[in-house]
Amino acid sequence: MNPQAPRRVGEFEVQPIGLGCMNLDHAYGPSVSGEVGERVLLGALDAGYNFLDTATLYGGGRNEERLGAVVAKRRHEFVLASKCGMGIIPVDGKPTRVIDGRPETLRRECENSLRRLKTEVIDLYYLHRWDKKVPIEDSVGAMSDLVRKGLVRSIGLSEVSAPTLRKAHAVHPIAALQTEYSLWSRDAEIAVLQACAELGVAFVAFSPVARGFLGALSEVSSLHPKDIRLGMPRFAPENYAANLRLLPAMDKIAAELGCTRAQLALAWLLHKAPHIIPIPGTTREQHMRDNLAAAQLKLSHEVMQALEALINPATVTGPRYDAQATSEVDTEAA
Repeated sequence: MNPQAPRRVGEFEVQPIGLGCMNLDHAYGPSVSGEVGERVLLGALDAGYNFLDTATLYGGGRNEERLGAVVAKRRHEFVLASKCGMGIIPVDGKPTRVIDGRPETLRRECENSLRRLKTEVIDLYYLHRWDKKVPIEDSVGAMSDLVRKGLVRSIGLSEVSAPTLRKAHAVHPIAALQTEYSLWSRDAEIAVLQACAELGVAFVAFSPVARGFLGALSEVSSLHPKDIRLGMPRFAPENYAANLRLLPAMDKIAAELGCTRAQLALAWLLHKAPHIIPIPGTTREQHMRDNLAAAQLKLSHEVMQALEALINPATVTGPRYDAQATSEVDTEAA
């Protein structure tokens, strides 16, 4: 398998590594400046990225607005993915994350996303989370109407199980399924990764460098007070200290190959299957370029085995999500 070969997302052909845009405005601290965001986004297009991923949720629409302001004039150069069905709204005066998959909500969110993104059509529109109060068939049916109206070119799902994917795919072809997948988050291997292969669905791997753990992150104490990782079990002090003990052996492998740890993690994903597309995010230009260069690495079977023996569900300490976040997803879990 050639890790540098383009990969398919529905009707589109994309580079093997895409750009996750969330970090610029959401989850890991305050939004970056306009200047920093512009350098990362325009630099990514110049470097060869052609698959950009955002969502209504990210920064309460700010991330979509940023893309609309910075890259709309180069819209023909990339496949644009966004997401609906999860957003931030005021609840009792406090900004609150809400999952809402009702058809009328998805239609309204699509119209708002198109306006913010300054585009007439979204290439890939995901249901960000399955609203379990609404049958998946109803939510996907509403999204298929968006395709028929020419507002969306293809449909995706995020954080769902293989059975839910199959139900949705029976209503309308699903072009891509997005969920967390990395050396330290392997639940996708239970069933949904294979289901995607069987159905011809691209598997888009978010957090492919383990939310920075397999990248440049060293100390949890350096995180911003509002960084969501501070509430994730694997980043709790005792768990994180245990997980750090996994890194020296990985660093040794990376040094032998002449690459960074993050590049090694991305290359591992690219070698797992040809329908996997990692979408690492970053706020740093150099990391953005380094991530894309990971596609040039070729890993032997022995290196793949060594990595999987080193970092896997049995060696990682702590679950992926806390109880609240776990209740919001529909993924298989070991």
